[in-house]
Amino acid sequence: MIRIRLFILLSFVLAGANAQQTVQQLRETAIAFQRQSDYSNSMMVLAKALELEPTNLTLLKDVAFTYYLAGDYRRAAERILPLTDREDADVQVFQIAGNIFKATEEYKQCDKVYKKGLKKFDASGPLFAEYGDLLWTQQKPAEAIAQWETGLSVDPSHSGNYYHAAKFYFAAADKARSLVYGEVFVNLESYSVRTAEIKILLLESYKRVFMPGDSKQHFIKPTTPFELKFLEVMNKQSSLALRGITPETLLVIRSRFLLDWFNDSAGKYPFKLFEHLQYLMREGMFEAYNQWLFGQVTDASAYQNWARTNEEQYLLFSTYQRNKLFRMPPSQHYF
Repeated sequence: MIRIRLFILLSFVLAGANAQQTVQQLRETAIAFQRQSDYSNSMMVLAKALELEPTNLTLLKDVAFTYYLAGDYRRAAERILPLTDREDADVQVFQIAGNIFKATEEYKQCDKVYKKGLKKFDASGPLFAEYGDLLWTQQKPAEAIAQWETGLSVDPSHSGNYYHAAKFYFAAADKARSLVYGEVFVNLESYSVRTAEIKILLLESYKRVFMPGDSKQHFIKPTTPFELKFLEVMNKQSSLALRGITPETLLVIRSRFLLDWFNDSAGKYPFKLFEHLQYLMREGMFEAYNQWLFGQVTDASAYQNWARTNEEQYLLFSTYQRNKLFRMPPSQHYF
């Protein structure tokens, strides 16, 4: 770490001797300091860059964000608020401002910032996700889920709204949306701490989906025809669920669900997630996918044993999963 810092400092000193040094070079140096939590040096370099381009939006955002990371929320707020009034303000300006005012618990100001941002960027998934999170923090669940639902409708390939919505509907004891939104999420964001969290939620949701009756708890949207059809097709496998919800039984339950869905409902409700799962079945990767989805959170040692004894399948799916680009198309928000 010391060697890296000395190298960066030396690079900066040498670059300073070069009259042709660019704003971009200075910014790269500042960001390198920022990543090391060396905020004073980061600010020093950003100040030099702003001497060259004092109205540069990216640099001004960097300054506000660096103050935020350093915990100097007053200066961060002073720097970011004027940027929200600029014609060239982008989504990131409002995200940074929202984070700053959340940190200081200035919720009224934070609310104004998000509303202003969404008025300008009414199809921004990140802003809907973060505004919903603010409303949830303020114990406004109905308003929060409205933001997340709108966000995944207008920006269907942003993962954040699926993450929050899946957790919301799981807490609400919903049987369909927690499953569908959760699985969309783990395909959009496959390798993160949040992914592991939602995998557990999905496993528990499958245990719930075959329970008799409707156990919805707090605010919940009316059940849509898509949800009713999803539950109808899924419940055809209820006898298999009596063997217990395990990675092995889920492989059979979900395989039969897909066969039934594409025989009966796919024409009326084309859905990218189910098409993706059908592709995995066709290419011989569905078992490996189900193990990745449920095996790791059910029994990690059993999953490792499965991977060793099914090395070819494991490697085939792992390679595919790390290189795929899963995206949800517009016009498939049946909820």
